Amino acid sequence: MTDIQTLLSQYAKEFNQRLESCFRLNNAPEQRALEAMRYSLMNGGKRLRPFLLHQTASLFDVSYETALPVAVSLEMLHTYSLIHDDLPAMDNDDLRRGKPTCHKAYDEATAILAGDGLLTYAFEVLNKAHITDAKKVELTLMLAQAAGAKEGMIAGQVLDLYTDSHELHANAEEIIKHTEELKTGCLLRYPCEAGAVLGNASEDEKKLLIKFSRNLGIAFQITDDILDIKGDEKVVGKTLKKDKAQHKLNFVSIYGVDKAYEIASGLIEEAESMIATFGQKADNLKNLSRYFLTRNC
Repeated sequence: MTDIQTLLSQYAKEFNQRLESCFRLNNAPEQRALEAMRYSLMNGGKRLRPFLLHQTASLFDVSYETALPVAVSLEMLHTYSLIHDDLPAMDNDDLRRGKPTCHKAYDEATAILAGDGLLTYAFEVLNKAHITDAKKVELTLMLAQAAGAKEGMIAGQVLDLYTDSHELHANAEEIIKHTEELKTGCLLRYPCEAGAVLGNASEDEKKLLIKFSRNLGIAFQITDDILDIKGDEKVVGKTLKKDKAQHKLNFVSIYGVDKAYEIASGLIEEAESMIATFGQKADNLKNLSRYFLTRNC
């Protein structure tokens, strides 16, 4: 296990303990959705996005406790997106993180409500953070935009669902970059930008971190697409080889695995150079970006 994998594992263990405190279940029948929310949220996961947020905030000496509610709210929103993404009407997946997806463990209606519940709970948790009201407003707006249908994650999901690799596209690479910046990139941009907001970063520092996150987001999605072809289903924890069957347009479908990996490597190399100005404080961010290239799940 590499140093960054050890650090991620330690972080996830502590973070999960704090997540547990967000759910106090009882036997009331209306608790079923809450139980399903907890099932999906605590169902494994590397906690990459919260880790990215905490590491970005630490560049500006923001404490773990201050950033924690912001990181928790992000993970809740991310998990909502996974629940809905797995639904029969979307990607129709049976496995998530090696366990039955929410609609398989419960039922489709409960899964929809669980996703809705996590989406709304995310903003409740965010607005209970011990930060200034001005920062709460800014972060709430940023998170809503990152997840939204205008220029956010939902917009990217629409493109991912309805862009067919069998069709001819004059600007295929631009379509893919745009799709991946929205579908995956927005929820990787948010933790970088949110960490900067928490730390009162300058506008130049914010812009630098946003550029860094954009490269990170596209590279992450490329490696995800490669894993769909070359990964081990038991390790990855979800159904593989679905992108080709569903005619998904991505870097792998137009360039092949080797060229796609080369593109991802170039993006990570650029990303690392962007945060060099932060010196040793950015070492964990650099190691995380390299891990994106070598991960097997």
